[in-house]
Amino acid sequence: MERIQKEQVVSELRDKLQRASAAILTDFKGMSVAEMSELREALAAQEVDYQVVKNTLMRLASRDTGMAVLEPHLKGTNAIAVGYRDPSVPAKILKKFNKTNEKLKIKAGVLGTRLLSPEQVSTLAELPPREELLAKLLGTLNAVPTGFVTVLSGVIRSFIGVLAAVKQKKEEQA
Repeated sequence: MERIQKEQVVSELRDKLQRASAAILTDFKGMSVAEMSELREALAAQEVDYQVVKNTLMRLASRDTGMAVLEPHLKGTNAIAVGYRDPSVPAKILKKFNKTNEKLKIKAGVLGTRLLSPEQVSTLAELPPREELLAKLLGTLNAVPTGFVTVLSGVIRSFIGVLAAVKQKKEEQA
């Protein structure tokens, strides 16, 4: 590969890493071309890029990005899955693929600028989708004012009941 091509690869990879919400570094040693194609198709269907990278080019591309924390893991054969939307999507796909193909090894991940161990990547894969988490948060936020209004209306309802009872008692005495 010529220097110009390497510079272009580094530039493109740096752009991807800067836009990424999450990235997962994998070791694909022992996987066949068909298995790699199957994994790439599954990831591409969810708008996740999966690219085999040379360690030196990855070091250069990740420099000055949040993905620089991956540098200690850049040994041996590496490919990186880069997700741009929901950070759990690449982890879910890789974990699901790993159930049927144990040759794929998750080395590390990055969420924002935080380094994730393979176990933490697995935990990330178990999270519900972003939309579901936002819906739960919205439901929780909505429940607080609803409960507050219910409590306040209960106080007013009780007060009106007491006033009605006092009125009825005075009418009976008169």
